Amino acid sequence: MAAEFRRRGDDPDDVQGTVARVLSYIHYALPDPPVSAAARLYALAPHDAVDRISALPDALLRRVVSRLPVKDAARTAALSRRWRPLWRSTPLVLVDAHLLSSSSAAAGAPDDSSKKAREAARGVTHAVSRVIGAHPGPFRCVHLTSSYMEEFQGMLANWLQVLAMKGIQELVLVNRPWPLDLGLPATFFGMATLTRLYLGLWKFPATADLPRGVSFPNLCELGLCSVVMDTQDMDFVLARSPVLETLCIKGNLFRMRIRLASRSLRCAQIIGSSYEEIAVVDTPCLERLIVSGTWRRDGASSGSVKIGNAPALRVFGYLDPAANVLVVGKTAIKSATKVSPSNMVPNVKILALEVRFGVRNDAKMIPNVLRCFPNIERLHIKLMNKSLVTDLTNLQSGKTDETTGKLNFKFWQESGPIECIRSSIQMIVFHDFHGTRNEVNFLKFFFETSRVLKIVVILFDTGSFSSMDEVRSKVEVLRAAKRPTGCSVLVTPSTEPEECNIWSFKRGSDFSRFDPFTDY
Repeated sequence: MAAEFRRRGDDPDDVQGTVARVLSYIHYALPDPPVSAAARLYALAPHDAVDRISALPDALLRRVVSRLPVKDAARTAALSRRWRPLWRSTPLVLVDAHLLSSSSAAAGAPDDSSKKAREAARGVTHAVSRVIGAHPGPFRCVHLTSSYMEEFQGMLANWLQVLAMKGIQELVLVNRPWPLDLGLPATFFGMATLTRLYLGLWKFPATADLPRGVSFPNLCELGLCSVVMDTQDMDFVLARSPVLETLCIKGNLFRMRIRLASRSLRCAQIIGSSYEEIAVVDTPCLERLIVSGTWRRDGASSGSVKIGNAPALRVFGYLDPAANVLVVGKTAIKSATKVSPSNMVPNVKILALEVRFGVRNDAKMIPNVLRCFPNIERLHIKLMNKSLVTDLTNLQSGKTDETTGKLNFKFWQESGPIECIRSSIQMIVFHDFHGTRNEVNFLKFFFETSRVLKIVVILFDTGSFSSMDEVRSKVEVLRAAKRPTGCSVLVTPSTEPEECNIWSFKRGSDFSRFDPFTDY
């Protein structure tokens, strides 16, 4: 990675700082362990000497033990003869961070370079080995994020082999600290019992020479965070995961082609990544395609997003019309493309766009992109800002986009009729509203064109206004604009931290949320 950036002529200090910031957000992508370090086993003071807890059925006591951090769970064996076999017969939750002592935690994070932090991490590594060796399994969930993987590669390979034999169900495995190209042991492919897998900061092993029988028959959820991986290896994993429903890719720093071909996949998220192509090839069950925080290279488009066979696709975004080349069927959508039924995606109901109204060439793409989605009912507009992704874009390109003039009301009128605005969008959510004339003109055009708009939510950027009076003055122009009868305008501050919107997988893959793009 360092050699690639040097070849491009990027400043090493800028590269190190920016990439470190990106990688530091990986924890937003990782699922939370089912056991909290704050969990403790308590009992009310008895009125007599009868031990009523120990009289509970084994199944209930195992559930109690399974909700404790691993150290406390193991200590229950010392309570009495009744409790002694329970820990070994309970499906185990192992979180290596819970094995850090309070003094070790105070010394520094597990990836800290200090001598004390390294000694603490080595201690955790040996403790993990003891737990994996002592417990007969199954392992319900294992989170390994605090061990020094580079120093114990042989031990790691053995861990994975033993966990595979003991029926591991969920695994979160993060390589700390660097190097980022540390190879994941091939014993990983023996974990046929996995239902959830998250990998962070690894080089994925080659799959070309693996036996034909290798597969992940129970894998439902896969997360790849800054994993160096070839396209053919991604194809292999998707093809060998017949029940996979959720795929999350984050922080892919080198361009790759992502081909989605899966009969079971329901949600795909590609966050903060650089790619040559995202191709939805054949995904009959895909309901959500979330592409956010695209990393653009050399000031050019980041890559294409191709929509093929996806009859169930209902949620799509955040698409950046300037950075992403949208391809529907065999047609690349450009500002001058004549949109017809053959290059429309009629099943999408919720669409989210990242836009820059101040860059005319970018804004010119918006009308045609909207024409490709004639039946959307909810539209999210999010302004591009100086986020981590923008920092990476400028770092690589050495350029910044320049504002090229105001977009007046006439600009939008001349773009021609847009069917979804006129007859299907019932709600628009405008994120990070700054109150510029370009934004106001777009919203006024939207109001005056729509026949069915019912709700307008404006989430204003608090840093762009000096007072609430200034917010009111900007919004008052919109309230006075002509809009459909009964249409309400709701104005509220945007309180979400940037990382919650761009970097978190949890929201996008939560199917209990009707709309993953907002939490107002």
